[in-house]
Amino acid sequence: MDLSSRLEQLLTVAEEIGIDVRVEPMGGEGGGLCRLRGQRVLFVDTSADLATRYDRTLAAMASLPELDGRYLLPELRQDIDRQREIDAS
Repeated sequence: MDLSSRLEQLLTVAEEIGIDVRVEPMGGEGGGLCRLRGQRVLFVDTSADLATRYDRTLAAMASLPELDGRYLLPELRQDIDRQREIDAS
């Protein structure tokens, strides 16, 4: 699965678990997850390259407990688990 497909899959999962996904130019930093007026919002920076967008989205979502009980494609599950290991160290 290519990087673009992985990113699209992550964004789909984010929407399915109730996160508002906003894809817009933000200066190339890649975006992230925040809470606005009580709602979780995931920003994806279209000014950033694909790898940065994916890495930022993955890092933002890895800590979400809702992912534990969900089916994710094996490639995504591996990336999430790898990110969780990085975050724990």
